[in-house]
Amino acid sequence: MTFAHLTVDAPEPAPGAVLLAGIPGSGKSTVAAALAARFARSAHIEVDHLQELIVQGCHWPTPDGDPEADRQILLRARNACLLADSFTAAGFLPVLDDVVVRRSHLDFYRAHLKAGPLHTVFLAPGPDKAWERNNARHKRLTTNWSFLDAAMRAELSGEGVWIDNADQTVEETVEAVLAATGLAGWAG
Repeated sequence: MTFAHLTVDAPEPAPGAVLLAGIPGSGKSTVAAALAARFARSAHIEVDHLQELIVQGCHWPTPDGDPEADRQILLRARNACLLADSFTAAGFLPVLDDVVVRRSHLDFYRAHLKAGPLHTVFLAPGPDKAWERNNARHKRLTTNWSFLDAAMRAELSGEGVWIDNADQTVEETVEAVLAATGLAGWAG
């Protein structure tokens, strides 16, 4: 079997990428998976999983701050952008989910994602609801990151689309994302 004549690129690239951002427990991964499932050709890039690829030397963020953890946050964002660009060129709509609460982090995504527009959506159910959701899921965090909500709102207010999904079902949130990004026409 030969693959020399096959190409990865699709005749028509996807219409950019979606970045679902928010604090831990805001519903990013759940909504991203459900959103991606609405398209005929899509990919869900859970950015935390890219950091889990590090076998030795992984530094997860801490409330105290760690320069190496901060470097790895940008490393995983860079790798997410490379994957997203590859999927976009091949005709798949990439849906990324990541904790993005600082302008510099969002600017990094904007600078490194090359293929098409970046549709940025912030899921903002509020700190109490996010902590409640965190405690009810299998991927429970031992650190309460609710304080990041204030930082996200202070630094990123006016950026992208904001959805208060505190009282929404996953499907209602997906519908809100589709309507707000203009991607409803691409969904199946």
